[in-house]
Amino acid sequence: MALLQVQDLLLSFSGLEVIRTLDFAVEEGSIASLIGPNGAGKTSVFNCLTGFYRPDAGIIRFAGKSLIGRKPHKITQAGMARTFQNLRLFKSMTVLENVMSGMHCRTSAGALGAVFQTGSQQREEIRIREVSEECLDIVGLLSKKEVYAGNLAYGDQRRVEWARALATRPKLLLLDEPAAGLNNDEKKALIALILRIRDTLGITILLIEHDMGLVMEVSEKITVIDYGRKIAEGTALEVQNNPKVIEAYLGSEEEGDFL
Repeated sequence: MALLQVQDLLLSFSGLEVIRTLDFAVEEGSIASLIGPNGAGKTSVFNCLTGFYRPDAGIIRFAGKSLIGRKPHKITQAGMARTFQNLRLFKSMTVLENVMSGMHCRTSAGALGAVFQTGSQQREEIRIREVSEECLDIVGLLSKKEVYAGNLAYGDQRRVEWARALATRPKLLLLDEPAAGLNNDEKKALIALILRIRDTLGITILLIEHDMGLVMEVSEKITVIDYGRKIAEGTALEVQNNPKVIEAYLGSEEEGDFL
């Protein structure tokens, strides 16, 4: 069953098409990847999925419901969480506080409850802390929960962002260049984490990634786009041997990793 369905997606800026009648689907419980050379339109696709861009045409269905026209926070409430290629942490807040901020979309006590410290607000605060600590434990950062996010190493800051995304309780987790800036050991740990999130928490994962070794190892289905149009789709082996994919990557900086 497809958790996410994209059909005939079209996006343009000032008459320039950056996504061209794109079709793909992500099956519930799977790990899928969206890849392509620099400038292929991958991040634009993510921005359409998460409500940052409104496409010119096409269908985006998540859990059977249309996402077109929904605001980003409403899409998060619906069960789709996202990390970004560039870190977006509150660096003057602790690791735990950063993750707790991700649960804002799941809170219900309201402003009056916060002001008067009602029983329901206090219980909700305890629950937010518990869930946030669980998410930090999953990514291996529970011991650093009181450290200011800005004082962490880059790889650990990445993990804080993943934990914050998990705190929204997503059905689908979108990872935008999760391996960017990571060393080899951190990439190995990332692979294990992606598999653990899917296998232990049952969260479906869609990622954009330039590290082809990581993509080929974790992905059950790969969609390849070039100039905003799908040129191939299939398993890692099928994509690796597809002449159109090889041609798209020729001369790009990813060539050495891909071929």
